[in-house]
Amino acid sequence: MIETIIALIPSTLMIVAPILIAATGGMICERSGVVNIALEGLMAIGAMVAATTHVLLESTIGFSIPLALVLAALAGCVFSFIHAFASITLKADQVVSGTGINLLANGVTVFFTQLLFSMDRTMNYKLGMLSGLFGIYPTVWIALIILGLTWFIMYRRPAGLRLRAAGEHPQALASAGVNVIRIRYIAVLISGALAGLAGACVVLTQDIQFTVTTINGKGFIALAAVSFGRWLPLGILGSSLLFGASSALAVNIINIKSLQFLPPEFFNSMPYLITLVTLALFSGKDYAPRASGQPYGK
Repeated sequence: MIETIIALIPSTLMIVAPILIAATGGMICERSGVVNIALEGLMAIGAMVAATTHVLLESTIGFSIPLALVLAALAGCVFSFIHAFASITLKADQVVSGTGINLLANGVTVFFTQLLFSMDRTMNYKLGMLSGLFGIYPTVWIALIILGLTWFIMYRRPAGLRLRAAGEHPQALASAGVNVIRIRYIAVLISGALAGLAGACVVLTQDIQFTVTTINGKGFIALAAVSFGRWLPLGILGSSLLFGASSALAVNIINIKSLQFLPPEFFNSMPYLITLVTLALFSGKDYAPRASGQPYGK
């Protein structure tokens, strides 16, 4: 039993990494006062860009994977500008704006992959494991570094104090001479970049090809991790580990002979059921930033 659990650690951390990266981006965005339910769509954009970049340049240059990660983050950042402009400048409903981006991303990814490759798949290679470190993917270290930097900036730098104030008391922050709109724009763009990077991590580690179902709800799981983690860096680390472990368990539990009589759909639905049950049991007090989801006006 212990050997089985140890064997599952690399795959579990592989699944946790993109959830943690996307959840960190969602936390940054919502801490500034902007709700971002577009993580799913932004991850899909990042996955498509990363897969396309790697396939087209893998045989030409030797650094196609790092380039794919950078371009995926850039694509997520650019695409999230739509959400920033709609929700901050136009003061549109942030939930509706995020939903629109999710729907738009679904169509855009299919259109461009069919345009470039005449199919909805562009990826048939895997990102190699980081050798010498227990077979753990390098995306895990990327996720931990991002989370550590986020914690340091949020709680040890003036920029982090302004970010948190923008989501709690934006009028008070503005009275101190700080541009609330600029802070919210930066937070949304950073969130988009991290979501795009998370999508790239998914397609370069968990799949051997990109399809319209590559992300398959991981963005919404990351959004749930933000809520369950109470908008705190250590909180989203724990919730991402929980949800990632449930996803890894769903993948590997089917190999247990005593449970093979159950249909595959049961195992596929486990991560989402665990997510819903966990949120229902531990929702309790609302820890969300006070101004989250509220348009800011002078």
